[in-house]
Amino acid sequence: MTHYGEGEFDGEDLRAASTFAGVPDEFQRLWTPHRMAYIENGQQPAEADCPFCLAPGMSDEDALIVHRGTHAFVLLNLYPYNSGHLLVCPYRHVAMYDEATIEETAEIASLTQEAMRVLKKVSRNDGYNIGMNQGRVAGAGIADHLHQHVVPRWATDSNFFPIIAKSKAITLLLGDVRNAVAAAWREQN
Repeated sequence: MTHYGEGEFDGEDLRAASTFAGVPDEFQRLWTPHRMAYIENGQQPAEADCPFCLAPGMSDEDALIVHRGTHAFVLLNLYPYNSGHLLVCPYRHVAMYDEATIEETAEIASLTQEAMRVLKKVSRNDGYNIGMNQGRVAGAGIADHLHQHVVPRWATDSNFFPIIAKSKAITLLLGDVRNAVAAAWREQN
């Protein structure tokens, strides 16, 4: 185990998986015990802990915010599908699109268009997935605070890793992406 740090596994019970009970198969396992907190506590935060309500009170860098508008803001998704995955959120804690004001929906639409232009400049992507999951049953990760996804896509970004391993390879660090997108957004205005 020369690629690990000196003494990194001292005192740990390390055994080769080939000695375990059971019949080996062709599947690789990606063990993620840190996700247990998410599973045990549920994915829906209490309103007081809503990340989209807390983000505007933080620094742009800490909250991954790339642009602040009048009624809505844009930030990077903490759990992106691709590098540059943005979320457009109203400041107001509102769950459904039909509960948003005309001013909020207009700014969400405008910021979505601007996000597309900025991502194209920064990422040179070939397309986008844009959409909202409305309600918990529709797959909304944060169901009680409206947000629109803007996901850049490239002709060459498809592979089977997400399908067979339920994992995404994200090529850039969130802080680096936030800095590049925020800078491009400022240049555009």
